[in-house]
Amino acid sequence: MVREYADHKDGLWDIAVTSGSGSVRTRSGLVGSACADMRAVIWDVEIGRILAQYTGHSGSVNSIRFMPGGGGEVLLTGSGDRTAHLWKLPAEHQRQISSEEELEQSDEDTLQSQTQGLLPSGPGGTSGSFGMGSGPGATVSNPLLVLRGHSGVVVAVDAFSQTSFDEGKILTASWDRTANLYDGNTGDIITSLLGHDGELTYVRVHPNQRLAVTASKDTTFRLWDFRESIHSVSVFQGHTDAVNSAVFTQEDKVVSGSEDRTVKVWDLRNMRSPVAAIQLDSAVNRLAVNGSGVIAIPHDNRHIRLYDTQGNRLARLPRNDRTGHRRMVTAAVWAEDPEMTPNLFTSAFDRRICGWKVTFPKD
Repeated sequence: MVREYADHKDGLWDIAVTSGSGSVRTRSGLVGSACADMRAVIWDVEIGRILAQYTGHSGSVNSIRFMPGGGGEVLLTGSGDRTAHLWKLPAEHQRQISSEEELEQSDEDTLQSQTQGLLPSGPGGTSGSFGMGSGPGATVSNPLLVLRGHSGVVVAVDAFSQTSFDEGKILTASWDRTANLYDGNTGDIITSLLGHDGELTYVRVHPNQRLAVTASKDTTFRLWDFRESIHSVSVFQGHTDAVNSAVFTQEDKVVSGSEDRTVKVWDLRNMRSPVAAIQLDSAVNRLAVNGSGVIAIPHDNRHIRLYDTQGNRLARLPRNDRTGHRRMVTAAVWAEDPEMTPNLFTSAFDRRICGWKVTFPKD
């Protein structure tokens, strides 16, 4: 573990990360957190500074995404208040981030000299907890747009990129057993996706096709095809308990994780049975797959395991008194840039984000 981000007052549900490109630039990128304390927080990845916090929701913030094409400026959050919000980093803070970039290296050198010997280190490569004295950052309380229409908690959100759909299309998943497709420019519901027999737990869109998956407590996940007007759906049955997440890989596979303590890998061209099944010792929460096909699996039992899409175990991230999470790990997300440090982020009910640098031997 190489970074720790701590400021929240309650358990974290979700995280998102974006690279340092775009109009809001830091050298290291941004990480966003969604928390039961009713806040979403945006952090500078490298130095741990809080850049902004969003306080516009009146319930737990359950999900967060950086909007595609938003340059890291526009965020999408879903909440227990039954809404999803689009919101933007304040313009004056964007300029502050840009001007501070030139001073970052000298600031970091000063920070390191001031905190030398104060930051804990130990097995696993821990280099400390950041954000000390950094303040809450800019506070945003007013959304750009409120997406309404659900009668239950909005538990997950995602947005299509311009390469896969018309930019601005947003999907939300709710405990009311539906997913809504919205026009992100107007807030209008384009269609509601019906059919699940239990509360939804997750939604994820394909990075470059008009496809999406929804996961549910009904033990299934569903693949929705928006390439035709009928919005055809395929049901994946193979788990014996709630499916907590389902994500696409770059090889046109879907990886699903469940309360039944399994992770399963499915080929979109042959959906009858999984091509790989991983048996684990604890329930699986919001997993993530990187561009190399490495699955980061966050567990109820505080562990984080790494597997490939063939079902081979690669590693278990270290956890002890100084390294790792102390309560249930709720979500994992990989940085798009594998050279970023950290390149894997995890969130937990211990109110913290942990940043990890994961490397594998080259062939």
